Amino acid sequence: MIRAEAADVPDDGALKTPDRLRRRVSRLLSRLTMRSDRLITEGLARDDARKWHYAVLASLQEYGPASQAELSRRSGIYRSDMVGVLNELAERDLVERAPDPADRRRNVVTISPRGRRHLRRLDKVLDDLQDQLLAPLSPAERDQFVQLLTRLLDHHARGS
Repeated sequence: MIRAEAADVPDDGALKTPDRLRRRVSRLLSRLTMRSDRLITEGLARDDARKWHYAVLASLQEYGPASQAELSRRSGIYRSDMVGVLNELAERDLVERAPDPADRRRNVVTISPRGRRHLRRLDKVLDDLQDQLLAPLSPAERDQFVQLLTRLLDHHARGS
């Protein structure tokens, strides 16, 4: 439990957070995001990975080879950070970079066979972590929760 969560439930078990705060969706999402981020970050670290590694490998697996700029758009990783992420993945032989035949100034990144195996292992790790995060929800509730979050994100992405 993180420090802010501990403040909500004192030793005597009585709620300490005002009800009007506990009803604010933005606060609930923020708190859940903090918990989720920590759970995922720590879980992936045990497998010597980071969430950005997963995002790049998943993008390459699903959509195929891409330039660094395209990977940045697909994964949401800032362009300035993408080189560092790709360096880490290349050092581990999880991706391969080669000059783009159409434009020698840029690289095309491809997932390697080792990267595919690593991605499958990370899928299992993340499945377990998602189960921990969503433990109180039934499978139907989990599906509904994902659908609702997706709808909210899609709505707000269109407005950006």
